[in-house]
Amino acid sequence: MTLEAPLSTEADLDRDLVVTNPVDGSVASTTRRSTEDDVRNAVARARAAAPAWARTAPAERGALLHAAAANVRAHAQELADLNTRETGKVPGDALGGVEAGVGTLVQYAELGPVHRGEALRGQYGAADWSVPHPRGVVLALTPWNDPVAVACGILGAAIVTGNTVVHKGSERSPATIARLNALIAEVLPDGVLVGVDGDGTTGELLLEQDGIDVYAHVGSTATGDRLAEVAARTRAHVIRENGGNDAVVVDAGVDPEWAASQVALGAFANTGQICTSVERVYVHREVAEPFVAALVAEAERRTASAASEYGPLVDDRLRRTVQSHVDDAVARGASVRTGGVTPGGLGSFYPATVLTEVTDDMLAMTEETFGPIAPVRVVEDFDEGLRLAAADRYGLAATVLTNDTGNALRAAAALPVGTVKVNAVFGGAPGGSAQPRGASGAGYGYGPHLLDEMTTTTVVHLEPAPPAAAAAVGSPARPTGGAE
Repeated sequence: MTLEAPLSTEADLDRDLVVTNPVDGSVASTTRRSTEDDVRNAVARARAAAPAWARTAPAERGALLHAAAANVRAHAQELADLNTRETGKVPGDALGGVEAGVGTLVQYAELGPVHRGEALRGQYGAADWSVPHPRGVVLALTPWNDPVAVACGILGAAIVTGNTVVHKGSERSPATIARLNALIAEVLPDGVLVGVDGDGTTGELLLEQDGIDVYAHVGSTATGDRLAEVAARTRAHVIRENGGNDAVVVDAGVDPEWAASQVALGAFANTGQICTSVERVYVHREVAEPFVAALVAEAERRTASAASEYGPLVDDRLRRTVQSHVDDAVARGASVRTGGVTPGGLGSFYPATVLTEVTDDMLAMTEETFGPIAPVRVVEDFDEGLRLAAADRYGLAATVLTNDTGNALRAAAALPVGTVKVNAVFGGAPGGSAQPRGASGAGYGYGPHLLDEMTTTTVVHLEPAPPAAAAAVGSPARPTGGAE
């Protein structure tokens, strides 16, 4: 998913987090880094608040989450402006991300109070049912690429189900996350949400703390793997939505210009910095030539747009990664149809790039680039495209563009990913929940099923006790054999 500093990064804990504006290179924010004492105190506060919050009525928790959503909504423009300064996210998308986060908080505020167990059929005269319980303290580790929207999903689901949360966002958007944490926390009881600010070193300090019951993470596969490794020792429950290398299969018979517009949206929106960005393109030879021409035109139109419409990459570190993937492809024989060169000047801009003549072993095809790159591989038929799309260690999402309902149904059955999209690279019902596969993580990371991830289930079996006299008469005899 998102590229971030690994949890093992060495850093000076006395140094502030300073973020550079990726548009013009100015200082975007300066955030005080949490100390070791801050980290310990954050977990202790969340642990101390957990019993009372777990006993709080679900309807009251939902009402407080509604209040938190209203508080975030009242400061939407402030959060969007912080996000734009820190990450370069274009203003309209930044505000849209805040609005999406508010909507997610509202959704969980409504879903939480009706999150229920099940009545079970047992023997006659007895009653059996299951009851969900909060897990305890949730460590939420969230990304920078849509910081408010993604964080609100994990925070909302955790809080409304009766968990307390320690939240550390990415060091690439610390001021945005710190402000979000403050806005939500100020309407909740003390300790229900505690923010921690830092980078990978701070993350490692958090993992050293006892008393954390859930690791909920959206971000890179490397960090997700580290959490799974630590959880084997701590026995924390792990929910992780990690990297993706999402494919698009373009079938014969589709309108090539429409298909190109869909692929361009998937590959170049937010400058390619979206969890489910298009990373690989398999196009049927029948429509390949007009499709590539239209895709190049789409890319050049975006590159020529103003920074308010086509933004920069988050920083030069990511830009170097993107360029290295392009350079690797060129060295192995790929052709750059447009873009592919790091521009001069201020900021960390990168052009929308189309590559052709790519092969399956290139970094642009095997790794998550997380930038505005569309590597196009021509295939002879839909089956070849489907096979290649499925042959990947990641399993986040995939798209097929086809007029053939049978091909769409086969893709839904054959692609080993959490989400299969047909004829639209983005979109879906608000109640959807998906499970990533392979290197893309495990567990439901959003939607109603995230409430289940945030809770444990107790099954209760109840039988009536016999009357006291009958109990005395019918008391079991003392065992006559075996160990005492």
